[in-house]
Amino acid sequence: MTITEIINQIYPISLESREKIANLFEEVNYPKGQIILKSNRIETNLYFIKKGLVRAFTYQNDQEITFWFGKENDIVLSMRSFIENKPAYENIELLENSVFYKINTNLLKDLFLDDLELANWGRRLFEIELLKTEERLISRQVSTAKERYNDLMKNFPEYLMRIPLGYIASYLGITQVSLSRIRAEIK
Repeated sequence: MTITEIINQIYPISLESREKIANLFEEVNYPKGQIILKSNRIETNLYFIKKGLVRAFTYQNDQEITFWFGKENDIVLSMRSFIENKPAYENIELLENSVFYKINTNLLKDLFLDDLELANWGRRLFEIELLKTEERLISRQVSTAKERYNDLMKNFPEYLMRIPLGYIASYLGITQVSLSRIRAEIK
């Protein structure tokens, strides 16, 4: 998808406003394994994934805990840095060579102050992300690992082909051995 298509998908805005924001995005390429967003650092960029796959993780007891995967057309940013100008909680690592649309968050905030249409576009973008976060949180609290795995198979089948099983197990909150058992039961 082009950046214009991604913008339109979030919230319809006029051609003038769409061009205003689209012209500020830069297309960037990063290699597999790169960490584009680092915890304990104030992050100043927002990204849309044009091509590729990422994971968000944090550390707990010196162990990486994966809590989110992002794919084409998803947004990558630290909400904490964006909203509170404080260091990020998470790390975002590329699981594939990836292409992004990147914008500086200060430029984006200036656009929101200058253009009501873009402010509404931004509000809608963050509403969508809040709903996704809420769904993940509720699922993690009320669903079993097997139910979450089934949900992953149903809603994001490409993840099972593109993401190492260790990261999927971490995302589900289980060991790789438990994941193997679940996979064997389902087959």
